[in-house]
Amino acid sequence: MNKNQILSETWLKASVIGTVWASSEIVLGSFLHNLRVPFSGSILTAIGVVLLISASYIWRDRGLYWRAGLICALMKTMSPSAVIFGPMIAIFSEAVLFEVSIRVFGRTVFGFVIASILAVSWTFFQKIINFLIFYGFNIVELYKSIMKYTEKQLNLQFDTLIIPILLLFSVYIVVGIGSAYIGIKTGKQIINNKLIYNNISNTNSYNFVQKKDAISYEYSLKWLIINIIFMLAGILSISLTDWTIWIPAVILISCIWILKYKRALRQISRPKFWIFFVVITMLTAFLFTKLQSKTLMEAFFIGIEMNLRATVLILGFSVLGTELYNPKIRLFFSKTSFRQLPVALELASESLPMVISAIPDVKTILRNPISVVSQLVLYSDFRFSRLMKSQNFIQKIFIITGSMDAGKTKFVKNLVKIFHEKQIEISGIYAEKMFENSDRIGYNLVEIATGISMPFLRKSDDLNEQKIGPFAIYQEAINFGNICMTELTMSDNQLVIIDEIGNLELSGGGWATALEHLLQAKNQHILITVRTKFVEKVMEKWKIHSAKIFDISERSNLDIEIEISESIS
Repeated sequence: MNKNQILSETWLKASVIGTVWASSEIVLGSFLHNLRVPFSGSILTAIGVVLLISASYIWRDRGLYWRAGLICALMKTMSPSAVIFGPMIAIFSEAVLFEVSIRVFGRTVFGFVIASILAVSWTFFQKIINFLIFYGFNIVELYKSIMKYTEKQLNLQFDTLIIPILLLFSVYIVVGIGSAYIGIKTGKQIINNKLIYNNISNTNSYNFVQKKDAISYEYSLKWLIINIIFMLAGILSISLTDWTIWIPAVILISCIWILKYKRALRQISRPKFWIFFVVITMLTAFLFTKLQSKTLMEAFFIGIEMNLRATVLILGFSVLGTELYNPKIRLFFSKTSFRQLPVALELASESLPMVISAIPDVKTILRNPISVVSQLVLYSDFRFSRLMKSQNFIQKIFIITGSMDAGKTKFVKNLVKIFHEKQIEISGIYAEKMFENSDRIGYNLVEIATGISMPFLRKSDDLNEQKIGPFAIYQEAINFGNICMTELTMSDNQLVIIDEIGNLELSGGGWATALEHLLQAKNQHILITVRTKFVEKVMEKWKIHSAKIFDISERSNLDIEIEISESIS
């Protein structure tokens, strides 16, 4: 995050809770989608509602909820799913409904219940609205025909039109009440038990990959306007012209979109799209012929009309979603009353991988959801405190360099001893030489805070092992070191040491992941040891633009230790 752009407390909190909400949408959303779980959208909304209610017990900022929803909705663009525009609208609408309800009814049990029901029910109403927008009011006639045909076949004597809607709506009410109950219980547990944040042990190996197609795409405001015109032209041609005009027009517009945009191609290639197309066309032809005195040809063209209208809107919203990533549009918003949104979103993007890594596996969530949500909300509070502190914190990078066996590790060990004597919080790792009968047999990894030591490198003649020079690498030590240092991104240490960064890290191995997380978190000062020949490559790879570089062959250890100590005190 740019240090020159300071977020207000409300936007900062919204960024944190919005990121937690988005992580559940991305991780659990993918899980539920892959399993084809019914009401998966409502389940995700319920989780979001539980987070908002729980967070309201520690944060009472006015306007927090809609801001968090906006952050979450925009973060949804990082989801592996190709369908994001509808969910983005849904998430933001749910957050706005929640915000309005709490303002009207207050932070009371009744207020939370009403807010939860409205937010969860929005999925139901948005689906109805989507059908009306995509298929027009013919979809209402189709629904009526289905119900009348069912009534006729089953010889029912009462109005069946409203019953399925009421039954379905009652499910959303029950889910909303349940979400409010869990949220309130979780919030009270956080307050009454005075819990503290504990890092959630996590075996989840969710692979977070940000979409790259939007990054390399050449945006165009001209095409944004053209796409809007295409959408309007397609809908108007369907409504106002003969089928001999609107069928070719829609096909032409769709082909242009498919050729230009990957998202449009993904939408049209999904089996669900074609299943809906065939089902609606056949149902319309059958039911309208039987119940609405239409000829088979008239009914068939009504079905085609509904589907092509939906095609224009589905593809249109998809390509608009691509063009709306345009940096010029983001710049425009940065000059409006939403000027803090881009900074909040940038901060949320930086935090998202870290938050996802803190979410436990699904089995853990199902076994004890209240405990998991409590820890996530407490993490949000902890993260907020850290970010408030980091807004006024300027991270300093120290590089200790020299040739092989120049004494870099010896310097680190002396620095650790001096800092401990001065009661300066310090942590990290260093590699300690191990000898056997005066022969160096390898290195042990030492974790500074606890003193834990384990085999790291050992001499080996096995050509199949991964090596650094003549030494085989113990993967267990690499895993242990990376875990320890990643956890340090949420600690209060003033200085974190990594000994050392070299060829292995430059190729993406070793401590590369840990260093990346520490540089992104910007919570502590960092000291790394690097051989002289790798210094420029390391600075270029991790974009370290300003660092204090100390060559231990040119200056005394004491001078370097004093300068580092004074720099961070």
